[in-house]
Amino acid sequence: MAEADRGVPGDAERSARWVLHFDMDAFFASCEQLTRPTLRGRPVLVGGLGGRGVVAGCSYEARVFGARSAMPMHQARRLVGASAVVLPPRGALYGTISRRVFGAVRELIPVVETLSFDEAFGEPAELAGASTDEVVAFAEQLRARIREATGLVASVGAGAGKQAAKIASGLAKPDGVSVIPPAAQESMLYPLPVRKLWGIGPVAGERLSRLGIDTIGQFAAMSEVEVVSVLGVTLGPALHRLARGEDDRPVAVNGEAKSISAEHTLETDVTTMNALRREIDRSAEHALRRLRRDGRGARTVVLKLKRSDMSLLTRSATLPSATTDGAVLTATAQRLALDPMEIGGLRLVGVGFSGLSSVEQFTLFGDETDEAADLSDTDGATTPSEPDVEEAGAVIGWRPGMDVRHPEFGHGWVQGAGHGVLSVRFETRTSGPGRMRSFKVDDAALREADPLDSLDWPAEHLRTDEDDED
Repeated sequence: MAEADRGVPGDAERSARWVLHFDMDAFFASCEQLTRPTLRGRPVLVGGLGGRGVVAGCSYEARVFGARSAMPMHQARRLVGASAVVLPPRGALYGTISRRVFGAVRELIPVVETLSFDEAFGEPAELAGASTDEVVAFAEQLRARIREATGLVASVGAGAGKQAAKIASGLAKPDGVSVIPPAAQESMLYPLPVRKLWGIGPVAGERLSRLGIDTIGQFAAMSEVEVVSVLGVTLGPALHRLARGEDDRPVAVNGEAKSISAEHTLETDVTTMNALRREIDRSAEHALRRLRRDGRGARTVVLKLKRSDMSLLTRSATLPSATTDGAVLTATAQRLALDPMEIGGLRLVGVGFSGLSSVEQFTLFGDETDEAADLSDTDGATTPSEPDVEEAGAVIGWRPGMDVRHPEFGHGWVQGAGHGVLSVRFETRTSGPGRMRSFKVDDAALREADPLDSLDWPAEHLRTDEDDED
């Protein structure tokens, strides 16, 4: 983004503090286009493929049609039409690329506060007191470093605080840099919709809209009494200060997670106990992988169930001591199960672990979990959970989007399947658009492959531990 486009007069604008927010452009879809060159320039939708599937990410080519993240997949497919390429998420791939992105960022900014797979804050010490020109040059260097390391594009925003930096990165998209210096905060931010303010969600936005408060400037002009009456005594004043440009929150390395969980939205409702137990096992397996990667033990197990009417039921059990024993934790989750025949069909099943301890503690008297576990129910309460990018449904045979390997043609992916025939596109990040070949579904030469093979990265840049599969 050119400096003239920002309305910033270069060296005349300086800040004692510069916070950067970098955000990978259309990260999930861009990872797919990176490793599957045929998809470059095409509208790609990543997410659940079933009737209840949700869009986890979409390319800019798909956004042109109105598709967006968190939209029901069937709606996004209708909007994009026949040109849409719909793929299931590949969590291991995104995690590996994300680690390399952050590795590149930390070469320039040692202290990075991550927000998700694909975005983070940084506050480079060398930019204290810098001009906007110097900030732009640093941001471009950061973008170049990420692109060189991964082949992907990041947009970078800069401001005197986290709020301004995050809004600026949104203004920079796609593939740009945007700077909001302190002197320009009012002129650049006040005309923006109030929903652009980080922390104003749909509910708060609707409350403000009913009062005729549609822009950040209008919100900033409200009295504190008015703000408290609309948004509450805790949230209201904090957001009001941010709207006025008062943001001294530090950039700090994230603390350890307080809980670890995995959940699945099911394509069809679970209506039997046996089916529920299978789903509990599956969610527990994914959560256990994350727990092992975290390196701590868990003392509390939480089961999250969402009924067909969208109401939530959570149950928890607290063990005598923290453990990483998968059999104990899974069995505890199973004991929390409620019969769907009694409570109604279930559309989501999740398993979470909390009470995390850095040192595993073992009971001295064998397995006390059956007698000592403290079970509690919370009807209608939500349990914080880490989003699981995998969709429901066991892998049965070949499905579109799966990675495959052939002894003669190498690495590829299933582009289509039906009537006993597979259409496989053989390509990787470095191959360029690959050729598509057809096979019978029972062709013994085809094998399911590791998604990371599509990167063609040296082994030292890959991480293939089992716990990366979720």
